[in-house]
Amino acid sequence: MIRLNWKEIAPDGAKALFGIHHYVTKSTNLPEELIHLVFLRVSQINGCAHCIDMHSRDLRKTMSIDKITLVTVWDEVPHLFSDQERAALGWAEEVTRLSETHASDEAYAAASAAFAPKDLVDLTITIAAMNAFNRLGAPFRLPVAARI
Repeated sequence: MIRLNWKEIAPDGAKALFGIHHYVTKSTNLPEELIHLVFLRVSQINGCAHCIDMHSRDLRKTMSIDKITLVTVWDEVPHLFSDQERAALGWAEEVTRLSETHASDEAYAAASAAFAPKDLVDLTITIAAMNAFNRLGAPFRLPVAARI
């Protein structure tokens, strides 16, 4: 059950946050599928049901359900994910769990080997934006579209 509709209550804040989302999805060189893959993994870590549902649905348009299902264990099935996807997912986990990982040198090296400097910054903005959305979606219990 939704607790608060944060977009209605704080429309200027929502507009600002969606501005970052627009930048990430429209103004970067990151592939759309990679963006949604990162959005999904960050949302899984943060336990945001609304965002997990939304980004799983987005990915189903271009990705097999088998691959989507295994995103949570991407590092155990490396043959399903490209080098760039693995680097992005690893970096997403490091940045999302920053208080635990401190953005390790190993993850940074993998991410910087897979992405040009501007793309790595854009990837990190992507991760930060999804973390911000999750921190609104999960506590305010945004609904999911999935129905049984």
